[in-house]
Amino acid sequence: MMFKQSLIAVSLFAAFSSAYGADIEQMRKQLTEHMPGTHIGTITKSPYADLYEVVANGINVFYTDENANIAIIGKMINLKTGKDLVQARNQELMHLDFASLPLDKAIVKVKGNGSRKLAVFSDPDCPFCHELEPELDKVTDVTMYIFLYPLAELHPDSERKANLVWCADNPVKAWDDLMLNGKEPAATKKTCEAPLKAIKEFAQKSWITGTPALVFSDGQIVAGSVNSVQIENYLEEKAKAATPVKVKSAAAETVNKL
Repeated sequence: MMFKQSLIAVSLFAAFSSAYGADIEQMRKQLTEHMPGTHIGTITKSPYADLYEVVANGINVFYTDENANIAIIGKMINLKTGKDLVQARNQELMHLDFASLPLDKAIVKVKGNGSRKLAVFSDPDCPFCHELEPELDKVTDVTMYIFLYPLAELHPDSERKANLVWCADNPVKAWDDLMLNGKEPAATKKTCEAPLKAIKEFAQKSWITGTPALVFSDGQIVAGSVNSVQIENYLEEKAKAATPVKVKSAAAETVNKL
C-alpha cells in the first residue's frame, strides 16, 4: 500500500508548462498523467500554506500546489503540538464500516466469550501472516472473522490451500493446523469452492491490497504483522466504539468454540 519509489521522484521533479489555478479536475488530470498506476482521489484545499491535500490509492495522503507542480510526501509536523498531520490523516482514511464486511464469507473463530470483534485478511502462504498467527493465538475473548485472501501473483499455490481450508469439515481447525503447525488440510471429495473472488473484490474496493490486514470493530484497518500486546490494546480501545455485529447463517456454520 506504499507508493513506488519512482513515483516520489516523478512527483517531486515533474514540471508542467502552464498554470491552471485551483482547477481541481485539471490538477487531477496532471497528477494522473505524472503518477501512472496511482488512483487520485479527493483533492481539497489544505489549511496549511497554499497546499492542497490529495488522497491517493484510497488511504495515502500527499500535498501539492495549486498547479500540481510538486508532491510533498512524508511528514508534516504541527510544531505547537508535535503531531504528525500526515500520519494522523492516513489513519483517518484507513477505516471501513465493519458492518459492511461480507461476514458470510469468513471463517468464524470464537475464543473465550467472543465478546470482542476482529477481522483478519490473510494469505495461506504469506510469511508475515504466519508470523501474525501465533500472536492472534494468544488473544482471547474475541470473535475472529478470517477472510481468505490469497495473493496469487506473489504466492501461486495459496489459492489451492485456501480452498482446502474453506472446504475442510472443520475450517477453523484446518486453518490453525496450516498456519500454526504447517499441516496442510487433506483434500475432500465434496463439491466446494471458497469465495475468494468476492473477498478479493471487497478487499480491493476497501484498499486492502496486502496481507495480513486486521480490521477492528470501529473499522480501523491495521496493516502488517503486530504482536499480541498491540492487538489487545487495539481491541480494548476499539471495543468502546463498536456496534453490534450480526453473523449471517452461512458464516455461523463455520464457528468453533475454543
